[in-house]
Amino acid sequence: MVAVLGLCGAIVIGRRGRATQTQPAAGRGTRKMFGRGYWLVVVAEVVLLFGGIAVLRAWDLPEQTNVAWIAVVVGVHFIVLAPIWKQISILVPGVILTLLGVAGLVMAETSAVAWVPIVSGVLSGVTLLVACVTSAWFGMSRAAQGQVAHQA
Repeated sequence: MVAVLGLCGAIVIGRRGRATQTQPAAGRGTRKMFGRGYWLVVVAEVVLLFGGIAVLRAWDLPEQTNVAWIAVVVGVHFIVLAPIWKQISILVPGVILTLLGVAGLVMAETSAVAWVPIVSGVLSGVTLLVACVTSAWFGMSRAAQGQVAHQA
C-alpha cells in the first residue's frame, strides 16, 4: 500500500516537474551520465553480484545472505557513481544501503537470519523510494525556482 502511494506521488511530482522544466542555459550542454565510468561500474557490479552470490553459495551460507549481498553491492554502486556523476547526493542512500547489507550479512550468522530480508531487502527498498521521492521533490522545487527567475 505504501509503495503504491509512493508511486502515485512520484508520478504527480514527475508531471509537475515536466510542466515547470526550463531549457538549459545557452552554452551549457547536458552532462553525459552514461559514459565510460558508468559502464565500468555496471560491469564491476554484475561481476560482484553474481560472483559474490556464487561464493556465498559455495560457503553454504543461508539463502538470505543473497539479499544482504545485493544491498551491499548496490550501495557501493551508488558510492562509486557519486564522484563519476558529480552527484554527492547519492552518497547518502549508497551508504545506507551498504550498511543495511552489511547488517544483513552479520545477522545471517546469528539466530536473526529470518530478519535479513526485512533489514537488507525491505529497508533498502524504502531507502531507495525515499531517496527517489526526495530527489524528485528537490528537482521540481529547483525547476520551479528557475522558471520564476527566468520569467522575472
